[in-house]
Amino acid sequence: MEKFLQQSKSVDFYYPTISGFVTARGDVFYSDASKLRLKRTLDLAVTVGLLIFVMSWLFPLIALGVKLSSRGPVLFKQRRHGKGNRVFECYKFRTMRINGDSDLKAATKKDPRVTRFGRFLRKTSLDELPQLINVLKGEMSLVGPRPHAVPMGNQFAKEVDNYSFRHVVKPGITGLAQCRGYRGEVECFYDIYGRVKLDHFYVKNWSFFLDVKILFWTGYTVLFRREKAY
Repeated sequence: MEKFLQQSKSVDFYYPTISGFVTARGDVFYSDASKLRLKRTLDLAVTVGLLIFVMSWLFPLIALGVKLSSRGPVLFKQRRHGKGNRVFECYKFRTMRINGDSDLKAATKKDPRVTRFGRFLRKTSLDELPQLINVLKGEMSLVGPRPHAVPMGNQFAKEVDNYSFRHVVKPGITGLAQCRGYRGEVECFYDIYGRVKLDHFYVKNWSFFLDVKILFWTGYTVLFRREKAY
């Protein structure tokens, strides 16, 4: 985060072209009620299926692992910015030992706060699964710009022009930026520059099939490209 502050500068974003994810420009979907309903239908169908067939047995196993790894609650709640810049509580499996700065400082590589079991959860992205609850509540979508913790989001908004444009849609459990390798700590200014650029591209070029493509690509990334997950 310190490196980011040292290298940051004001940046404006236009209409980027992302190789491999180019879609036809059309009417912006976030103001189209039928497209929003289609996206919500995909969210609910996949989420309910995962909760019934996967989380019904996986959640208790992960919860047991979290409880055995260190003292504290199973779930970690963090205030993050959502659609319309509204703040909501984002759920995750707890991966860190309890201390005062868990909500303020992003995890870093070899972070001593992260438990051994928590490192496994973060590496496999299983710690994000409780966000399916946020999807059911309508606070998040399966695919969208990843929500940032309130303190970090406030800082990024000061440093990156039009940063808040990413908040015209619901945040996602996964996103285009994560599929393109932007995961983990923001080590320098261009980490957040790249993420926001891809977030803006997603918002301006959304389609049902782009969401499906990102979901499949996320599965591949989690299984085979975990370099920046920690």
